[in-house]
Amino acid sequence: MERRLLLVFALTFLVILITQPLLKKYGPQPSPPKPETQTQASASQTNPAPSMSPGLTAPAKRSAASVPSAPSQSNKQAGSEAETVIENDLYRITFSNRGGLVKSWILKKFTDEKGGPLELVHPSAAEKYGYPLSLWAYDETLRNKLNSALYVSSSSGTLSAPASITFEFVDAEVAARKTFRFDHTYVVNVETSVRSKGSEVPAFPLWPAGFGDETNAASYAAARLEYQYNNNIERLAVKKISGGNTLSGPFHWAGLVDQYFGAVFLPADPQSSVMVTLRNAIEIPRDAKDPNNKQTLKQDILGAGVGNLHGPTVERLYVGPKSLPVLESVQIPGLSGADPDLRALVDFGWLGIIARPLFLWLKWTYAHMVGNWGWAIAIQTLIINLALLPLRISQMKSMLKMQRVAPQIKSIQEKYKKYSMRDPRKGAMNEEVAALYKKEGVNPAGGCLPLIIQMPFLFAYYRMLGVAIDLRHANWLWVHDLSSPDPWHLLPIGIIITMLFMQRMTPQAGMDPAQQKMMNLMMPVMLGVISWNLAAGLCLYWSEGNLIAIAQQAIMNRTPLGREMREMMEKRARKKEK
Repeated sequence: MERRLLLVFALTFLVILITQPLLKKYGPQPSPPKPETQTQASASQTNPAPSMSPGLTAPAKRSAASVPSAPSQSNKQAGSEAETVIENDLYRITFSNRGGLVKSWILKKFTDEKGGPLELVHPSAAEKYGYPLSLWAYDETLRNKLNSALYVSSSSGTLSAPASITFEFVDAEVAARKTFRFDHTYVVNVETSVRSKGSEVPAFPLWPAGFGDETNAASYAAARLEYQYNNNIERLAVKKISGGNTLSGPFHWAGLVDQYFGAVFLPADPQSSVMVTLRNAIEIPRDAKDPNNKQTLKQDILGAGVGNLHGPTVERLYVGPKSLPVLESVQIPGLSGADPDLRALVDFGWLGIIARPLFLWLKWTYAHMVGNWGWAIAIQTLIINLALLPLRISQMKSMLKMQRVAPQIKSIQEKYKKYSMRDPRKGAMNEEVAALYKKEGVNPAGGCLPLIIQMPFLFAYYRMLGVAIDLRHANWLWVHDLSSPDPWHLLPIGIIITMLFMQRMTPQAGMDPAQQKMMNLMMPVMLGVISWNLAAGLCLYWSEGNLIAIAQQAIMNRTPLGREMREMMEKRARKKEK
């Protein structure tokens, strides 16, 4: 019995020995320890690593080496969407961790057309083409991923400046990081970096789709992409911009502006900076004030992204008003040949040498004398016209003298009209005319020169009122916004009426009476059409200037020279009737 039992054990042991190689080859394999290693690695990211015995160190190293890019070791992605608000006395910015971008950028010191706080993010355009501080990458798939991923945010809730916030996103292929720092100014410090498959790739912070104050065709047309390097400033209108194009630097600043606001980037490394230009189409209501009007217009909306083409981007971003005192406070190190700040964002045009002093004077009048921009314009207009009074009197005298000798000039021209322009005897006609001018003391350019001196003031005033953000939503009597057309068009009508009076009061003895009647009507109507939709502030300047000119002409008509010209006009009219 015992021998049989020993034989069974021996046979059993022999079967186990024989079948062991077969089990290793064809039997089920033991589960690898990979999940356990990943769990340990994940735990080590959130908790301090516990002390390990020397015997466990080597296997852990081998396990890590066998999984060189385990996603759970590097993944950073939020589980849900959340918002963070940053604010100071100037703005209130709402960030979303989906894309690590801005959903709302409210300027507290400015209002929209309804009187509420001004939202600089264009709602419909941003929904379609992207939100501020999203990232531009040349690879569209990467770009979409960067701007839709759920980033891990370093802060949540509401923060008061000075503050900072960082957004991070990491998966098996992409690692992105955005850091924004805020102080008590309109300037935000921006740092961005993106790595794809282990390599640094260009990814530029964007302001992609216009501004929230763009509500009509004129405001869209005022949008520009602008940039400056030293004393070279370029301003690109909509028609000169191609979507997705890249403009090579260097740039001291570059970005998007409209009539009153701007979003411009100031790279820390101007030499390596580039700007991506964006141009897209958007449909807007034909009449935003009439909700029942369903007609739409197609408008171009601009955007821009600025960053470093060769590595991480470090720059500042100014988002705020085109207000001279504010812009002059933003210093730009290294800018030479021009003022080292952002004042060039306010474009006074080629008459800036006149327009800028006019604006500073107007602002002083508002601050120290009347406290209302409309009355400040009225006072400044009066002073300008009084200062130009000697020139206008000189112009009127010269014109009256020219009209007095006009019949004699016509007589000389009749004498030589049979000769062609190439005939040498035509020179004798010019000599007779010059002798007549000398005898009568007439300067042929005397009537034009004062007008040439006066006209730049009108054009400079037009330019100044068009860029002065201080006049935006500034009221005066019945006008609620001096930077917009007069809602009742009383000022343009005033221009027409005052021009009619001026035309009738000004002696024009050298003109045919029928032509004079036509000009007396056509000129005021034409100027009325031109001024109909001009800014109310400019119409105020123009109409008041006409009233002062009427008073000056009335005085001139009472002088001996004026009475003489009036008599000449009446005599010429009677002769024409015969």
